[in-house]
Amino acid sequence: MADPVTLQDIYDLFKASQADLQASREEFDRRMAESKAEAERQMAEAKASREEFDRRMAEAKAEADQRMAEAKVEADRRMAKLEEIAANTSREVGRLGDRWGTFVENLVEPAVLRLFQARGIDIQTTYRRAKSTRPAARMEIDILAIDGDVAVAIEVKSRLTQQDIDDLCEKLQKFKLAFPAYASHRIYGAVAAIEFVQDVDRYAYRKGLFVIRQCGDSVELANDESFQPRAW
Repeated sequence: MADPVTLQDIYDLFKASQADLQASREEFDRRMAESKAEAERQMAEAKASREEFDRRMAEAKAEADQRMAEAKVEADRRMAKLEEIAANTSREVGRLGDRWGTFVENLVEPAVLRLFQARGIDIQTTYRRAKSTRPAARMEIDILAIDGDVAVAIEVKSRLTQQDIDDLCEKLQKFKLAFPAYASHRIYGAVAAIEFVQDVDRYAYRKGLFVIRQCGDSVELANDESFQPRAW
């Protein structure tokens, strides 16, 4: 027969249970403290890593901004230099064109009297850069040659294009509006150049224009004896 359970036995069991509960509670608190400390450590490491990341990103951005600024300054400097070179080139080309034009005019004008007198047009007077500012017909004629009731408007180019011929024909259409003093004259047109683009000299011929071309150290009329100039 089993020994009866006494009040002391129950009290002892209660005390043992309390001790176990206390030990479990202390173990739980210890582990919770360890877990909290570990979590806080990891959070601190994560924060430090984020701060390091942010710092490096800021440094990288600052460096990139500096390089971009330096690159922009260099690009602006090079662009300014290119613009300066382009402007200088344009001026030089313009001056070269002016020199060529002057050269051709100096070559053509002295020969105009001889060339047209040989064709029965007794040129007596020539004007260089004949200019009209009349609103209805603004224009400039490189060389204007006059013979009594005949006027020859001569366009002088170093390199003649079809557009130059079309432009001259348009001028000739308005010539008498631009220069009413010659309203009763027969107006002929002529082109003079050192270089003719493709068959532009033939185009001028078909348009009824005299064609003056370089021949050695002088110039000559390219139109044959059967040529009939157009009168405007």
